[in-house]
Amino acid sequence: MLTAIRRGIVVGIGIVLQILLSLMVLLFFSSRIAWIEAAYRILGVLLVLAIVKRSRRLSADLPWIIIILVFPIIGALLYVIIGNNLRRSQTMKRILRSTEENAHYLKPDKEAQRLIEAHELDQLKYLTDCAGFPATLGNDVKYYPLGDDVYPVMLEALEKAEKFIFMEYFIIRKGQLWQSFLDILERKAREGVDVRVVYDDLGSLAMLPKNYPKELEARGIKCFAFNRLGPVQGVMMNNRDHRKMTIIDGHTVFSGGINLADEYINVTHPHGEWKDNGIMIKGPAVWSYTVMFLTMWNAFRPEDADFTAFRHDFDRGPASEGLVVPYGDSPLDDEIVGENVYLNIINQARRYVWIYTPYLIIDSDMINALILAASRGVDVRIVVPGIPDKKLVFAVTSSYFEPLVKGGVKIYTYTPGFVHSKVFVCDDSIATVGTINMDYRSLYLHFENGNYLYGVDAVADVKADLEAAFSRAHRITEREATPRFIRGVGQSVLRLFAPLM
Repeated sequence: MLTAIRRGIVVGIGIVLQILLSLMVLLFFSSRIAWIEAAYRILGVLLVLAIVKRSRRLSADLPWIIIILVFPIIGALLYVIIGNNLRRSQTMKRILRSTEENAHYLKPDKEAQRLIEAHELDQLKYLTDCAGFPATLGNDVKYYPLGDDVYPVMLEALEKAEKFIFMEYFIIRKGQLWQSFLDILERKAREGVDVRVVYDDLGSLAMLPKNYPKELEARGIKCFAFNRLGPVQGVMMNNRDHRKMTIIDGHTVFSGGINLADEYINVTHPHGEWKDNGIMIKGPAVWSYTVMFLTMWNAFRPEDADFTAFRHDFDRGPASEGLVVPYGDSPLDDEIVGENVYLNIINQARRYVWIYTPYLIIDSDMINALILAASRGVDVRIVVPGIPDKKLVFAVTSSYFEPLVKGGVKIYTYTPGFVHSKVFVCDDSIATVGTINMDYRSLYLHFENGNYLYGVDAVADVKADLEAAFSRAHRITEREATPRFIRGVGQSVLRLFAPLM
């Protein structure tokens, strides 16, 4: 919500400045107003044409196009500062360089590839061949329907760490959860375990002191805050580290939706019951997480010449255990991995596809895919919060209810509270569990991670979790989904600027 408010403030200030500038031109340069107006209108049009030419998701760029055409000077300035700062950022250049240098650590597994080819698993071909994330066999996967469930398991696993603990999270907030982790991390560091922590500076803003990395370093815990906020660029920086992972000794990883704060385990209840999830993986799939973490770490603290020092050797499990593909998403390449995974699942579904998402702010490709699946008889269901954490963002989410419900998609609001899970399950064989919301920021702008599961037992647990959620949720009727005139106009305006939120 803080990010949305800041962006709203910036845009509001820009509009006010544009009006003031126009008045100044009118008062002091009235004789030249025609050519001044024409000049900055032409510049605005040229910038819009450049945006259209390079755009891969025009609906995501539409708000910028409107702002620039209506307020050319300030709109162009805001776009350069906010919308186009990815290419200028030294932070992003470091990550891109580290990603390119360390991509060779993610090599395909030949036995997994043969299985993919034999069963014509096109979705997995995309992840392995195009996106570059190896499929793995022989993993033990556990799915936990609540943060409350996975929390004690994480504590137990951390206590057993002998070599290293790597943690990367969007949010760390001081409280019961983080203190219990911190006590273990500090003790393990004293025992000689390599303990490293990364958190997002914006995600943890007002939750941790500015010098918190130094505090952790003093306790023997290596730490840095991702993309530190600066006086200008940092405050408006789009690209955040939204990933969640805890890697222990290279053999165990925890991920899912939970951050390291008390609401994620329902110690506090800011929005009713906090419905989140965790996933634990033991097996060869952990290596992909280790590489993702070390790639990010060494972009800013280059200290690992050979990542294989952190690789755990596993005995090969039987192929019948199914396939696990951990994957990441980055704004630095041309692959929109998170959205492509979601779209492929929807497009290939035959019987059902059920979804958890805290935010539903999607483009026309996703809307059409969901409706098309429902139209061909697929049972498409989406569970969103019953008690939202951000009222403005939920107002945008609810604006998508009408076309989806009228198109045959079933929308449920989770009555007990807030849904933070990011989960798909399909046809009893496929699931993905990770950090990727169905909104513009997660799909296009943030660093994210997910786990594609095929044929593993945990898929049934994901399905059971959603079945339980339906019984505690309210299904939105077509009448409820259809707004009255005033509300409909307001939703249209919010939808227009949804990519900026």
